[in-house]
Amino acid sequence: MRYIFNFPDIGEGLEEGTILEWYVVKGQVIKAGQPLVNMETDKIVTDIPSPKAGTIVAIYGSVGETIHVGSPLVEIEIEGVFGADAVAEVKETGKADSVEEEAAGVVGTMELAEKNAYLAASDEGSTKSKTEDKPVVKVQATPLARAMAKDLNIDINKVIGSGPSGRVTKEDLENYKPAKQPQGVIHKTETSTQQLSADAVTYEPLSQIRKTISKNMLHSKQSTAHMTLFEEVEISHLITVRDRYKNRFAEKDIKLTYLSFIVKATVLALKKLRKLNSQIDLENDRMIYNNRYNIAIAVDTPEGLVVPVIKDADRLSIQQIAQKITELSDKARDRKLSLDDMKDGTFTLTNYGSIGGIYATPVINYPQCAILGIGRILKKPVVKDNQVVVGSVLPLSLSVDHRIVDGGEASRFINQIMEYLSDPVSMIMD
Repeated sequence: MRYIFNFPDIGEGLEEGTILEWYVVKGQVIKAGQPLVNMETDKIVTDIPSPKAGTIVAIYGSVGETIHVGSPLVEIEIEGVFGADAVAEVKETGKADSVEEEAAGVVGTMELAEKNAYLAASDEGSTKSKTEDKPVVKVQATPLARAMAKDLNIDINKVIGSGPSGRVTKEDLENYKPAKQPQGVIHKTETSTQQLSADAVTYEPLSQIRKTISKNMLHSKQSTAHMTLFEEVEISHLITVRDRYKNRFAEKDIKLTYLSFIVKATVLALKKLRKLNSQIDLENDRMIYNNRYNIAIAVDTPEGLVVPVIKDADRLSIQQIAQKITELSDKARDRKLSLDDMKDGTFTLTNYGSIGGIYATPVINYPQCAILGIGRILKKPVVKDNQVVVGSVLPLSLSVDHRIVDGGEASRFINQIMEYLSDPVSMIMD
């Protein structure tokens, strides 16, 4: 019998994915669990395994094409299934040669990344509104009808089906006549595009990551009451400590950065001011205080900023934190982050200073309530022992959700971080 395997929903709110690479070809014999295709979704790049063993008889979609959830990926001939066994197979899966395709699950278990898995390059924020981007209701149709509609350049969702349960048939497509555009209607976008010369612009399709970044950034701004504090901390002592130990760390293939110390200082400050490690639940009129200290780190990649998470950072030494930062950064740039690497963050750090920025107003990684931005270290005149000397100044920007965190609480939090960074030995003493 024939089994049509549809692109499954492997994440909350997933609507589509882009084909990056096919691992199988028509006529190939496959096993259950064998990877079929590599897909880029709005959360990760992942392989989609086959739920059945058999022979590939049809492949839907080419590399670079966007496939919607519920649309066919492959058609598999399951050998040796016929008669009573075929009836049992149809009862189990709801599929046979003439049975309409339904979304199938992925073999194995996939944990969901939280909705704060991606940020934007200039305004880091995330998650997706429960009410925005309502899912598109896809019309029922046979694979033959879908293929025919594609060949005829017909939007099958606009065709009224005459088959069972409103299913679109071949005859419906043959008889379909698109509605005429009212006379006098001018499409501004189309008209303006026609006026552009061929070399005036370059069009590139949005990646799944960039689509999510744009939605999540806007949702964060609309869902939280942003307030940002700016501060500067003199870190000459911290620079001395790092310079003393960085070669020792390098011998262990660990890069000791200032970010490792900032993660440690942030965790210690969160333990003293737990409101910064919380989120608000208005639906149930309550606050949610996180008992874990999972620090999300924004990492710049060619596709956009991704936000892997250092889990239970309060239990790690500075050396272990530095090792984790190196590991997650390498995985992010190689596009090898797993869903588990990007979920359960409770507070976010974004180090735009590593690229050259000084100050910013970072967008909160919703539903978290705060994000700390780290600027570029500057040489500036500072007062020490009533004398003006050259100091090394680290700019900090703290954005908080003002519904949760008041100005006094935010100031105490950033002051505590500054105290730790100006005197790194105090992190050990605490």
